[in-house]
Amino acid sequence: MPRTSVADCRWVCHDDRVTAHRTRARPGWQLDELATIGQENVDAVHVSRYDDKEDADAASEVLLLQSAGVGPGATVIDLGAGTGQFALAAAEVFERVVAVDPSPVMLARLRAVASSRSTSLEIVEGGFLTYQHAGAPADVVYSRYALHHLPDFWKVVALGRIRALLRPQGLLRLWDIVYSFPVDETADRLEKWCASYPTAGDGWTRADLEDHVRDEHSTFNWLLEPMIRSAGFEVRDAAYSADGFFAKYLLTAV
Repeated sequence: MPRTSVADCRWVCHDDRVTAHRTRARPGWQLDELATIGQENVDAVHVSRYDDKEDADAASEVLLLQSAGVGPGATVIDLGAGTGQFALAAAEVFERVVAVDPSPVMLARLRAVASSRSTSLEIVEGGFLTYQHAGAPADVVYSRYALHHLPDFWKVVALGRIRALLRPQGLLRLWDIVYSFPVDETADRLEKWCASYPTAGDGWTRADLEDHVRDEHSTFNWLLEPMIRSAGFEVRDAAYSADGFFAKYLLTAV
């Protein structure tokens, strides 16, 4: 895939208004997020089928935030929003919701859906390393199945930038593919996980999981959690799937 620089101008769609948000040009040493998010996430066919393949359980996630004390006047930033399943649901409840993603293809689909609804959702092309927030600090940053696109060094940078977006005691809801099994079980666990998916079909396949393990940057929980704490978060809750492949965190900015 050709490398694509982060543009100097990111567009935000808010109701019927379109305004430009300025971002800094990407330094030569900075990771190009668009080049690392996976070719499928800039493929129009994959994106058109994404909502049929993946359910973000958005309503339950909104309820979780409400139960954690997030009120209707909150500002919520969804980093790696994709097609916006969570962001669209959150925009029905919270005062300000910003959906951020580096994929113009994902955002085109999100804009199409948002335009058919009465929503104040803001849509910004950007990523963990490039999004520039305007306005008061956020009450919540939400991220689902996105941080794994960054190598561990850049995960730490991203987590530090997320902390800077949040008010003190603000929340980060982080849900991702995170390995919580013993290192010496890696080969057996990975093979069993990949084999649990079909070789073909309309949903996720074995090849998709193999691509993820080989080409993306999911890491062990015992590596990720010190990164989280070093970036200025306290782990309020951590839940790991029984198979050792998924983790859900509720983190407090300290």
